[in-house]
Amino acid sequence: MEAENGTALSQFLLLGLSEDPDLQPVLFGLFLSMYLVTVLGNLLIILVVSSDSHLHTPMYFFLSNLSLVDICFISTTVPKMLVNIQAQSKDISYIECLFQVFFFNTYGGVDTFLLTVMAFDRFMAICHPLNYTVIMSPQLCVLLVMTSWLIMFWVSLIHILLMKQLTFSVGTEIPHFFCELTQLLKAATSDTFILIIFLYLATVLVVVLPLTGILCSYSQIVFSLMKMSSVGKYKAFSTCGSHLCVVSLFYGTILGIYLSSTATHSSQSSTIASVMYTVVTPILKPFIYSLRNKDVKGALGRLLSRAASCS
Repeated sequence: MEAENGTALSQFLLLGLSEDPDLQPVLFGLFLSMYLVTVLGNLLIILVVSSDSHLHTPMYFFLSNLSLVDICFISTTVPKMLVNIQAQSKDISYIECLFQVFFFNTYGGVDTFLLTVMAFDRFMAICHPLNYTVIMSPQLCVLLVMTSWLIMFWVSLIHILLMKQLTFSVGTEIPHFFCELTQLLKAATSDTFILIIFLYLATVLVVVLPLTGILCSYSQIVFSLMKMSSVGKYKAFSTCGSHLCVVSLFYGTILGIYLSSTATHSSQSSTIASVMYTVVTPILKPFIYSLRNKDVKGALGRLLSRAASCS
């Protein structure tokens, strides 16, 4: 099959989750409903945090940013899949594919950094309560968020610049429902050694280091909780419970994808597993934070009461 440089290549073929035509309407309805629930749920979190003065704290500032990132994250992949199902097409242009890789990596990386920043915020609140308001100033909070975006912008940009040097066969098929970087590396017909090395370095920066920061923060929190009374332990842990659930879900799905891909070497099983962190995790986060958090539930109740009184 003829190979073409990325700049001359016009399109790829996304094979999606299934090629069974009878399953396409089911997949369309399922993913459309999951996408709408995810967007509306995270928008509600942002609205609740921004409209209630009780939630104008660093923890909820980071939570609202996390919700915004999750909306962008799922919007990078699912809408294109829905359009392809509806149009009965598998095409995605080379430029669209590059954009998907860039934004998917950026939003996914910012997600990991925000989870780490939220763990650091809980560490400061529980282990250093007297200095919390001084250290976690609005300026520092904004700086931490902006730094996360800046790091991932450059990491993703380098990925794209390296990808543009790759060549692919005409009509390259990607056994996925979006342009996922590792699948593109497998499909490339040119040498991918440099990009693979950078991918490993980026994984350490974006996955391993943030996870290490989260584990260090919570190890210090556990030591501090052991010195508190039972009432203090419950109150402190209640502020960490939702975040721990989200962290476990996020990194658990990533670990599951890695184990499934290494154990089975099946692109189909890897594709199905990736649905967990691209779709299922963002849809569950609003429910975890709203159902397990008394402050969010209280703010949501006040927001609904105001809406009802206005109507």
